[in-house]
Amino acid sequence: MVHIRACTSLPAMFMEQAANRDHRPFLWAKRDGQWRSWSWRQVADEVVAMAAGLRSLGLEPGDRVVLVSENRPEWAIADLAYTTNTIADHLHILDNSGARLAMASTRPLAERVLAAATRADRQPGVIAMQPPPLAQSSGVELRPWDAVAELGRSSALDATIRQEIASLRRDATACLIYTSGTGGVPKGVMLSHGAILHNCMGATGVLEELGLDDNLFLSFLPLSHAYEHTAGLHFPIAIGAQIYYAESIELLAANMAEVRPTIMTAVPRLYESMRARILKGLPRLSPLRRKLFLAALTLGTRRLEAGRLGVLDGIADRVLEHLVRAKVRARFGGRLKAFVSGGAPLPVEIGTFFTALGVRILQGYGQTESAPVISCNRPGSVRMDAVGPPLDGVELRIAADGEILVRGELVMQGYWRDPETTAATIDPQGWLHTGDVGMVESDGAIRITDRKRDIIVNSGGDNIAPQRIEGFLTLQPEIAQAMVHGDRRPHLVALIVPEREWMEGWILAEGRANLDGPARDAHLHRAVALAVDRVNAQLSAMERIRRFALIADPFTVENGMLTPTMKIRRHKIREAFAPILEDLYQDRI
Repeated sequence: MVHIRACTSLPAMFMEQAANRDHRPFLWAKRDGQWRSWSWRQVADEVVAMAAGLRSLGLEPGDRVVLVSENRPEWAIADLAYTTNTIADHLHILDNSGARLAMASTRPLAERVLAAATRADRQPGVIAMQPPPLAQSSGVELRPWDAVAELGRSSALDATIRQEIASLRRDATACLIYTSGTGGVPKGVMLSHGAILHNCMGATGVLEELGLDDNLFLSFLPLSHAYEHTAGLHFPIAIGAQIYYAESIELLAANMAEVRPTIMTAVPRLYESMRARILKGLPRLSPLRRKLFLAALTLGTRRLEAGRLGVLDGIADRVLEHLVRAKVRARFGGRLKAFVSGGAPLPVEIGTFFTALGVRILQGYGQTESAPVISCNRPGSVRMDAVGPPLDGVELRIAADGEILVRGELVMQGYWRDPETTAATIDPQGWLHTGDVGMVESDGAIRITDRKRDIIVNSGGDNIAPQRIEGFLTLQPEIAQAMVHGDRRPHLVALIVPEREWMEGWILAEGRANLDGPARDAHLHRAVALAVDRVNAQLSAMERIRRFALIADPFTVENGMLTPTMKIRRHKIREAFAPILEDLYQDRI
């Protein structure tokens, strides 16, 4: 394994690892129904060729390249080939970054990038991994990926590129990653090579007790997000792991069974969905198997909460380890060392459920501005209500108002072309103001309690954390998504998206042919109200939902109401449903 602390840059770390591992497999993707691999040497050669090709096209250090792609081997190659600034997405990013080039993968993505490029203030050239069937009448210069790589191979720049990689410094800007924008316009976070290397070093400390050799990652979260960019690409490089790129979220379960990963990064929404599918399948089990499953869940939860079991329960628990938990783990390939959860808070009930069934989940905490990992639970000391101690080398303190402050090499260099917001986020002493409120427990673990900008302050002056209530709501089988609202109001209301499969079952059970619009169906509203009542029974008076409205269409990344890591974008939802929210506060006769 490479010595991360001594690495001068991300591509230097990769090239050292590639020299060590040579012809061993590194990147995997499905082509024509078969998993096909690229060796470390093949990827290294392609990285140098692409870097030389980009240089031949006139790209200079400091120029920006937009990378728009689903997860695939070419993403890793592009990211390592051009390491000054890597960016992803739409016209705002093209204009804000001033990118000279954009790389796009599939035809639909390339077509959208070309459409944005024609309207950009400075039209970038476009490199297409799969050339789109478009006439080049737009004025945008379009080049095939293979042609650029071939240009590099014939350029005699190989030695120059390798020398430039060796001369890169840790404090050089590695990439711009645009925040997913839960509020306002996305901002370009400038991360240095050292910031991401610092994260990789800290992650090795977290996972070394599980074994850092012979690991296999299954990557499916967007690589345009800091979480997967570090934990799903550069950290695997740091430990010499193989990376498989999942075909799609719909085929994720099948890919897990085929690939049998040892480490997977995911967001809480995935775990919530997996838990729902498992529970939905219980009625189809035989009475004996169902009883054994519930016993394993009960004893596992008791062991987790109490720390130990009595003699008889301990014996039963060990038997259930083979009869139940081994079969649950087999659903995820059978050799998973740990799921890593990040991107949003993991509900305690979800973490407890999987841990009780023998599937380890390590919840971490961070944000794009910290490259992104700040802390993570350790395998030998997992807490469901906390996000673990800080990574090695991370300074952390709690401000007077409870805000979590972080300092160290992991902190961003600032927001691209936004010095005012940078100054408001990083103070003169170098402390990153995370915007999260929390505390450090006696065992060193961080517990997040609130998000400063999401806190609802009702008209009585009470502070209410909406994420907690939304977490309770979405654990109900009737509810897929929820947003709680009530700032400067006398009580809370909510927008609720019904769970589609539950709703379809309810329609059949009620003998309804269809619904006259879910949002307007009074019978459906009463059925969902039972779920809201169950949640309200667990909440204090000021936290209870007084009224709610049903929303027919889910919040998605495509309609702008979810971030790529499935966090709701409150400002967008409030804008879209302002009349409905206002109507929930009107007096009823």
